[in-house]
Amino acid sequence: MLFMGIDYAEGAAPEILDALSRTNMEQSVGYGMDEHCENARKLIREAIECESADVHFTVGGTQTNTTVIASMLRPFEAVISPETGHICLHETGAIEGTGHKVIHMPSKDGKLRPEQIDEAVAFHEDEHFVKPKMVYISQPTEQGTLYSKAELSAIKERCERQGLYLYIDGARLAVGLTTKGCDLKLSDMPKLCDVFYIGGTKNGFLFGEAIVIVNDSLKPDFRFMIKHCGAMLAKGRLLGVQFEEAFKNKGKLWFKYGQHASDMAEKLREGIKALGYEFAPPAPTNQIFVKLSNAQIEELGKECVYEPWLVLDENHRSIRFCTSWATPEADIDALLAILERIK
Repeated sequence: MLFMGIDYAEGAAPEILDALSRTNMEQSVGYGMDEHCENARKLIREAIECESADVHFTVGGTQTNTTVIASMLRPFEAVISPETGHICLHETGAIEGTGHKVIHMPSKDGKLRPEQIDEAVAFHEDEHFVKPKMVYISQPTEQGTLYSKAELSAIKERCERQGLYLYIDGARLAVGLTTKGCDLKLSDMPKLCDVFYIGGTKNGFLFGEAIVIVNDSLKPDFRFMIKHCGAMLAKGRLLGVQFEEAFKNKGKLWFKYGQHASDMAEKLREGIKALGYEFAPPAPTNQIFVKLSNAQIEELGKECVYEPWLVLDENHRSIRFCTSWATPEADIDALLAILERIK
């Protein structure tokens, strides 16, 4: 069976496992206060070119989003998100569980527009409504699309005008930054938001995300919130070691993992296009959505694990293929052969 549905099916990249093995018998203080975590923070600040940023490590995306959002909002405040955002669809009400409403705005391509921020703020007009205080977006989005630098700048400007924080989910940020046509650099991220996170789980790590806080007003007492939300790993060194290894030489290894996923996605996308399949929706990153008939999906499922996506009509739906840091080129060839056979 080919496993093409998610980009975190494998364990970890060899370099990451080697770093964990080399440091396995070290003894250190816990909870992310060890020398590896400190060095990883230093390396991340260098890579993002922002020495004033606070950097914190957590295990996974849901813990990260819950902790960041809970720390940024007062009890009556809410977060604006595209309706396809991860916090809307794939976190089992974790944000609402902290007492904060998610205001979801319609989006066909996974992106939020600046004017939708104005619309959400205007609708929640007084103390009888929740008060929007934050905007959540992902780069790339859950639909595999990318914000351009101009689009992110416009959203940031609108947030500042409306007095809102901007938080960017970077679970797949390495793929986004290495996607053909992306005009953003990692060093642009601190300038374009108040908080963002650098994904490791979906980019060759066993687990781990790095929260980067740029806005000084959001920095105090953040470790208290990490602990309060159950996101603080006792063996914090395991997070630091992975980020330390990946962010040597300004993140060379982290970018390498993202670049491989992007390259394999480009080959798969071009092959699917050549076979005449329709993308539903089109996306430039490592999430590739393809329209298939129910009969084709049944045949595909005999040889390939994929991710079911949208029901398009009674006879068709879109499915998602995902490439990863470890996808062999031979698997791309094999998948294209299957798609040619069931066409």
